[in-house]
Amino acid sequence: MTTVLTTAMAVSTALAAPINTEEQYSASARAVQLSKENLLIDTHIDVPYRLTKNWDDVSKATEGGDFDYPRAVAGGLNVPFMSIYIPAQLEQTPGASKQLAHRLIDSMEALAWRAPDKFAMAYNVEDVMQQYEQGLISLALGMENGSPMEGDMANLKEFYDRGIRYITLSHSLSNHIADSSYDIRRQWDGLSAFGKELVVEMNNIGMMVDISHVSDDAFWQTIDISKAPVIASHSSLRRYTPGFERNMSDDMIKALADNGGVIMINFGSSFVTQAANRWRDMLDQQIEQVKEEFGEASKEAEKRIAELRSDNPFPYATLEQVLNHIDYVVDLVGIDHIGIGSDYDGVGDSLPVGLKDVSSYPNLVQGLIDRGYSDADIKKILNENILRVWREVETYAAHH
Repeated sequence: MTTVLTTAMAVSTALAAPINTEEQYSASARAVQLSKENLLIDTHIDVPYRLTKNWDDVSKATEGGDFDYPRAVAGGLNVPFMSIYIPAQLEQTPGASKQLAHRLIDSMEALAWRAPDKFAMAYNVEDVMQQYEQGLISLALGMENGSPMEGDMANLKEFYDRGIRYITLSHSLSNHIADSSYDIRRQWDGLSAFGKELVVEMNNIGMMVDISHVSDDAFWQTIDISKAPVIASHSSLRRYTPGFERNMSDDMIKALADNGGVIMINFGSSFVTQAANRWRDMLDQQIEQVKEEFGEASKEAEKRIAELRSDNPFPYATLEQVLNHIDYVVDLVGIDHIGIGSDYDGVGDSLPVGLKDVSSYPNLVQGLIDRGYSDADIKKILNENILRVWREVETYAAHH
């Protein structure tokens, strides 16, 4: 339960931003080399939806956003899973989710078509390996929110044929497939009947099942049903954000590991630290208190709210705190069940100090080196763990 703070000073003390600055992080030549000479896979980058709001040519350097080609090359990123993100409310309009999904896939195909010397679509592990040898960045696709299924299993085949290689079953609201961790309505107590069938069919077709965003009950039911390894494409640990159901508990991580799956760590500060996770609620509480005391439209309220905002900047997480999540998973279930799912371009201005965009992966690698991870361990985190899962999902489908 969040403790209600009663003074602006208390909020400021509780939410003090880290002292570290971006310039304090620098990667050694070895860290840069490890990042650039090994496949580096990030399972969740929100470029497609970013470009629907403000189109930009990410095959060139861009002023905005967290991803573009030059920064990806600088960071060593070879395989971004581009998120085909579907806002939850679109499910209320028949056909809208499916239409947007196709448009977003089109945009990634167009990017690869416009810059064939830089990008190529990737539909399987073999594509990734071949394109890596050719020096191309592979654009893989994951669908964030299964609402485009629209209750029709034929849509699963349609989107598989278009390149979708994982589906996040739900998003910020419960949908016709699964309950959401963010939604107090638990209409299915986990998965719907269609959702349970969908997990089976995703196994059979060779598509990874993603349990980021789903409720705990939906997670446990998915683990019970799936015959192939399951992923959390962009989740972090509840150990560091108690009460935040969107992250994973220790028991869930153990079950995911027993299933052979991987948790891909989300870099967003609110996923990484309790202070950032609670910042908005705590600040909003203080603002409401000011409005009640001085009147919502008063000059005094306006002044004090401005002071509150100024005195309580967002408490960015740090690279070290992201590394703590990785360490914890490794200590809990071993090195084989951890990877990177940054949520770049998906968490706004909430990224940790030291990990501000896709050029920053060498900083993460440097942190792993500093904490005693071997080159072999780092390779598992960068690519081998998620490639193993992807191959196992492909293999299961080939035999069923």
